[in-house]
Amino acid sequence: MRFLSIYKSPERNTPPAQEEMEKMGKLIEEGMRKGWLLATEGCLPSALGARVRISEGQYAVTDGPFSESKELVGGFAILQANSKQEAIELARDFLRVVGQGECELRQLYEAPAAQGKGAGS
Repeated sequence: MRFLSIYKSPERNTPPAQEEMEKMGKLIEEGMRKGWLLATEGCLPSALGARVRISEGQYAVTDGPFSESKELVGGFAILQANSKQEAIELARDFLRVVGQGECELRQLYEAPAAQGKGAGS
């Protein structure tokens, strides 16, 4: 099973400290090596972003920063887990490293593998 982990936290306008980067680097390296971390990225401050909405065919664009939000998306990860409970444990491990915030976990849709297709069929 694959899960999208969306990390939300208060806005941060300073880069992580070297110690924080090292701790996160070790976690990412371990996750990739063990196969439970498939992809991950962190987000830059919301001042560099925008929100695009559509309602009744009309688009609205709001440039950052998004000061009205208490918590913003700080990054994401794609996790490989055998169960929802295992994905929850992986999110807990991540939150222990970052120290605050929350992870929203969403199981990703996976199309059934095509049967009988491939070489020689």
